[in-house]
Amino acid sequence: MMILTMAIIRSYITLAFVGLILLPINNLNFLAYAAESEGLGASFIFGDSLVDCGNNNYLSTLSKANIRPNGMDFQPSGGNPTGRFTNGRTIGDIIGEELGQPNYAVPFLAPNATGKAILYGVNYASGGAGIMNATGRIFVNRVGMDIQIDYFNETRKQIDKLLGPSKAKEYISKRSIFSITVGANDFLNNYLLPVLSIGARISETPDAFIDDLITHFRAQLTRLYQLGARKFVIGNVGPIGCIPYQKTINQLDQNQCVELPNKLALQYNGRLKDLVAELNDNLPGSTFVYANVYDLVSDLITNYEKYGFSTASRACCGNGGQYAGIVPCGPTSSLCTDRSKHVFWDPYHPSEAANIILAKKLLDGDTRVISPMNLRQLRDH
Repeated sequence: MMILTMAIIRSYITLAFVGLILLPINNLNFLAYAAESEGLGASFIFGDSLVDCGNNNYLSTLSKANIRPNGMDFQPSGGNPTGRFTNGRTIGDIIGEELGQPNYAVPFLAPNATGKAILYGVNYASGGAGIMNATGRIFVNRVGMDIQIDYFNETRKQIDKLLGPSKAKEYISKRSIFSITVGANDFLNNYLLPVLSIGARISETPDAFIDDLITHFRAQLTRLYQLGARKFVIGNVGPIGCIPYQKTINQLDQNQCVELPNKLALQYNGRLKDLVAELNDNLPGSTFVYANVYDLVSDLITNYEKYGFSTASRACCGNGGQYAGIVPCGPTSSLCTDRSKHVFWDPYHPSEAANIILAKKLLDGDTRVISPMNLRQLRDH
């Protein structure tokens, strides 16, 4: 969930190319691992920068978080940046921990995304990605949903080799959760993006654009089902009109949000909820869970003091304008003194403190938050 002006783009160009390294494996070790492990088997994570854990480090892209002070509170790296677009753990990291995953899902593009590591799960998410292939093109490179599913197909074949086809099928269908956090960029970095999208907006109404999104997303989720996925959690689009970037560029008061992005998000979310119900009805043996991220984040922003935050408007790390909401987080950014008091880490992404609150509500919440069941129930379903 990130927007860059051309001036910012020029200052954030970095290139990195790393190939996948395949290591020898021992099948017996993997069979023993799969039989003995408890809790969640694997977490397969798809989406955008809200859950990217480092895939964009391996792309020539303008959407990167592998620079300080990003990751400064991420303990496994000793506070060094990993490519996560926050100060610590993403919501996907926290949920995996809580569900009993012994290791974080590895970025698919990382050299260590092979062998035993993939049985804990794989993260395919990419900063700037969307449902539509054109989304995020301002960043030059990103891995959209269609390609993320192609990558999972590669992982699926590796798991077949590790466990054997029969055990692999059971592991993926019964012991694994597929979480998808995508859609915000399709509005922020596609339909609503000045200049680049104006032709599309003139020729396509919001209804027609949302129809396209739902049609593409239905095909993508059905394809994951055909590849063996059975337990899904689908996050809706949050209140994208309330992020520090939007408040800053529109010069709003701290308790105001930009109306159009939020209106589009709500319109899309209504259609998405219907899609989740449709897939539950039409794909035998599947469980699609709808995560109401919009209401969760809205509550956090509206009632931030109740949750122990001092601001839900100002980015902890960023520069520009009233809410430090223009320039992405980097070495020259202003930095708040207490990250735990900020809902937003940077102009676009929640802090780890906010992610913890959101994750726990998705793990244990009732059907107002996540339906038809929460994530602990989904794991054991």
